[in-house]
Amino acid sequence: MRVIIVGAGEVGFNVARRLSGENKDVVVIDMNPKALSKVSDSLDVQTIQGSGSSPEILEEAGVADADIFLAVTDKDEINLIATFLANRLNPEIIKLARIRNEDYTKYSDMFTEGDLRIDTIINPDEEVVESILRVMSVPGAVEINDFVGGKVRLVGVKLPDESPLVGVQLMKVRETLGDDIDVVIAALVRDDELIIPGGLDTIEEGDIVYFTCLRDQQNDLLKRAGILSDPIKKVMIVGGGNVGSLLAQALDSKKYHTRLIDNDPDTCAHLSETLDRVIVLNGDGTDQDLLNEENVGDLDMVISVTGDEEMNILSCLLAKNLGARKTITRINKFAYIPLIEPIGIDHLVCPRLSAINSILHFVRQGKVISAVSIKGEEAEALEAIAQENSAIVGKPIMELNIPPGTLILCFQRGDDVIIPTGTTVIEPNDRLLIISTHKNIPKIEKALTTKLELY
Repeated sequence: MRVIIVGAGEVGFNVARRLSGENKDVVVIDMNPKALSKVSDSLDVQTIQGSGSSPEILEEAGVADADIFLAVTDKDEINLIATFLANRLNPEIIKLARIRNEDYTKYSDMFTEGDLRIDTIINPDEEVVESILRVMSVPGAVEINDFVGGKVRLVGVKLPDESPLVGVQLMKVRETLGDDIDVVIAALVRDDELIIPGGLDTIEEGDIVYFTCLRDQQNDLLKRAGILSDPIKKVMIVGGGNVGSLLAQALDSKKYHTRLIDNDPDTCAHLSETLDRVIVLNGDGTDQDLLNEENVGDLDMVISVTGDEEMNILSCLLAKNLGARKTITRINKFAYIPLIEPIGIDHLVCPRLSAINSILHFVRQGKVISAVSIKGEEAEALEAIAQENSAIVGKPIMELNIPPGTLILCFQRGDDVIIPTGTTVIEPNDRLLIISTHKNIPKIEKALTTKLELY
């Protein structure tokens, strides 16, 4: 598979890193020689210095024979022009473009047909807002992802010490929670190490547990596991930019008491006119006097989503110190991600990581519907359609020789979502949810598309 990436920033670099590690043929295009030098020094990929909006550069990159074209620079206009040219040079190529400006995204239908025909417009800001809303729906969770059209959830939760699941073998989890709960433990995080467990593994005190469950059973599951916490009601958003305004709009019609702080008077005036129930304040999210005036200690959640990472971290730490129950910070630099939990911030959202997740399932071979990184990039959850020529079809799961670090969590057949057992046989067109460590992903891709065995 040949993939052309226009843009060697954080998104382009990290997508190239993921794909080159899977022995895919990757070409990265960028105007910036320093960015390209970082790529070529770190990765086994081809680099070309030049503009992704140049037909000559695209031809040099081999666009005519490429399978996937990713335009992920920070400039929407360059991404649109590059995609237009790629479509003219190779109408069959799959095209993804990173577009953030609302002036473009609200006319997305215009860009998915005609001369552009972008297969997917990636708006990381919208993905981040959806991620925040999911976290708000389950305050005790560290990570939440939806699959199978929203019917199935993968919920990562740090188990309290008094949870009835502590000390329980995984094969006895359903017996402990009740047979009426359909649940699979997809992963454990213990001492910062991700484990794809087997039935004989035991849940230990302090583990972060990733549950796979039916969405309509989620609350019962968390309650029985001793996890469900008080709902979020009072919220403060710090930052009224793209993410902050989208989040405020999403919360405006919901039953939250929401305040938004921004230090730009014009932004505040605009938001005050467009929002009905959200209280908009002009000020600095790191101003301790202002936070005290707004009784931040009584808030259930403070969400800092300005474009300044240091300000986001500081405002969350101040809010937490003043008594706020939960905090979410927006991070762009991947290097900051491992630092967030140890310093006491509850959650992070990363637009660039959201963009990478949006891209991943398009570069996966087979009929992959969605792909999400778990715990950074240590594992991946794939949602895919089982094809008739796949190695996983027609055999009981116990005979598939699934490698350690890979689990088939559930599948949808017709309207039914089924938690499989060892004797379950996957049929063509079943919609599978699979979790795997990153090193096994190439094996899964081959098993989804050929008769090649998983192991």
